[in-house]
Amino acid sequence: MRQQIAITERRKEERQRGEQARPAAPDWILEGGPNRDSPPVAVHVGGCHMAGKRWKGAPRDVALRALSEGIEACGHCRPDAELGYLDG
Repeated sequence: MRQQIAITERRKEERQRGEQARPAAPDWILEGGPNRDSPPVAVHVGGCHMAGKRWKGAPRDVALRALSEGIEACGHCRPDAELGYLDG
């Protein structure tokens, strides 16, 4: 019984350390296309759950440039509004 409690406590501590060590979500996300070499297909606000599996964090200027080059803004998280992009 004590061994089970110790195992459970150790797992809880490991989970907490993992959550604390997790890097913060980026402010802006560029969602990648179907393969590694294709250009981004959408811009998202960091942490948007609609971003899919293939994404990378981007600084503000890169996200703005992507929008100005015609990359689609996510209709769910509206990064264009968050960035103050008016030409879109």
